[in-house]
Parts: sequence; C-alpha cells; structure tokens
Amino acid sequence: MAVIEIAGLHKTYRRLRGKPQKAVDGLDLIVGDGGVFGFLGPNGSGKTTTIRLLLGLVHADAGRMQLLGRPVPQGLPHSIRDVGALVETPLFFPTLSGRVNLQLLAEIAGLGKRRVDEVLELVGLADRGGDRVKSYSLGMKQRLGIAAALLKDPSLLVLDEPSNGLDPAGIREIRELIRSLGASGKTVFLSSHLLGEVQQVCDNVAILSRGRCVAAGATSTVLSSRDGGEFTVRLDDTAAGQAVLAAAGLTVSNVDGALRVGGATNAADITRMLAAQGLYLSELSPVQADLETVFLDLTSEPQ
Repeated sequence: MAVIEIAGLHKTYRRLRGKPQKAVDGLDLIVGDGGVFGFLGPNGSGKTTTIRLLLGLVHADAGRMQLLGRPVPQGLPHSIRDVGALVETPLFFPTLSGRVNLQLLAEIAGLGKRRVDEVLELVGLADRGGDRVKSYSLGMKQRLGIAAALLKDPSLLVLDEPSNGLDPAGIREIRELIRSLGASGKTVFLSSHLLGEVQQVCDNVAILSRGRCVAAGATSTVLSSRDGGEFTVRLDDTAAGQAVLAAAGLTVSNVDGALRVGGATNAADITRMLAAQGLYLSELSPVQADLETVFLDLTSEPQ
C-alpha cells in the first residue's frame, strides 16, 4: 500500500513584483508503507512546499495527491488522524516542562497522560521530562518535537529537516531515533539536506530538482545507478600492478596505497591481467558512489 501518492503536482507562488516562482513542477511520487523514506533536494527544489501541500497548509494549482489512501485536501480531516508531523522548528512553552507541554497537547487531542510518558520514553527524554524546556539542548527540543508528533501514535511520520542546526551528538541521537521508528513499522517521510545521515537511515529515497523528481527507488538502487565502473585494487607490489593495468589501457590512480581502476569491463579482467604477470590481489571491490555524489550529479544536470 502507498501511504503517499502524488501525480502531476504543480504549485507556483505569484509575487507582487518579479517573476512568479514555480516551486513544484509536475511532481510524481509514490511512498510505500513502512521504513524510512528520504525526500532530498537542494534549497528551492520544492521539498518543503510539497510537504505543506500534503498537509493542506497551502493549496496546489494542479495535480492529484493522496495521503493514506484518501485524497488531499478533501480527505485530510480523516487521514490526518494517522499522521504526525514536525515541520520547521517546534515551538513549546519554555518555562513549562517537556512533560507539561506534551500533556497540554495530549489534552487537546483527547489523549491520556500515559501516552505522554510513552512518547517521552520512546524519544529518550523520560529522565528529563520534568525539566523546563528552556533548559533543553537543541537536540532535546527536536526530540520533544518528534515526541509531540508521535502522541497520536501515527502510522505516518513527516519530518522536515529534523537534524537542522544540531551538533554531531544531536545528529546521532536523531539518526538513531529515526532508524528505530522506521524499524518499528511506521513510515517515516524524512526531508533532509544531511546526505550522509540519509544514506545511513533511509530504505528508499527520492531526489528533487527544480520541482521534479529526478531519481527514486531503493537507496542501494539509486546509488548503483551512478556507479562509474571503477574498482579498488590492493596487492603487494602496487607500482608493478599500476604499470600492468595502465599498459592494458585502463585508467589507474594510487589512492591511499590502493589502486583506483576504471575502464575494465568486469572484475575478472583485472584479475586475469595481473595474474598473467604473476601479480595477485589482496582486495578487489567495486567503488560505489555515495549519496552526496549522486545527489550533486543529478541536481546539477539541466532539466
């Protein structure tokens, strides 16, 4: 089942002065049930606008959207009950404790105090729930925001830049929390510019550029689609190996004591060339593109 379906979505912001700004330009997107889905794109690519459109915060010019099987915006009063969202920086009463802030939200939603304790435990704030929010670190405030989004025990959690502005320790905390939420059976729709973090936690990704989806699928598939056919080669006599492979017409460079080899049809060709000269490998592995490389490659291409 798809928890998010978007087809032909358009949104243009019109200004009193200057040209209209096309934020979303015919976007198509499908997000399946369960796990962590990374929603990526450079600034101005339409990520936040798409999230706002899905949540009914702004209206689309054209296109079709469904959230948990119901049309947006018509079905939002029903589907939003199963959606938790953290969009931009969460706001709380700074002089009240984290627990009291959540209790106020729970009361509005018709939930009991037990659920407040459950979400505080879930996000790792059980020991600090009685402290005033103004004493919280930025990472703790972000976790409190996620706790607020989890109060209704939603099946879909939408997080827009949850690690924004955090230090490395805070980023790690949020990463581990998101990974655990995705593993628990919930669907986490994660918008982020921290590509290294996304690569570590996301099962699937979509990359936006100029309001359109330019790549989507399993994270491993998106990465492998941009592999350059290069291999890492290690052997005892690096210089001799480099000379043999270069003489065969391959591109070879020495990177930190290992050879980076390009131009081979497959790994067996490299093994055969070296073995014919009495040179034997200790390592032969494909060089995989990281998400940052793929992202920059895709988003810099003309659309």
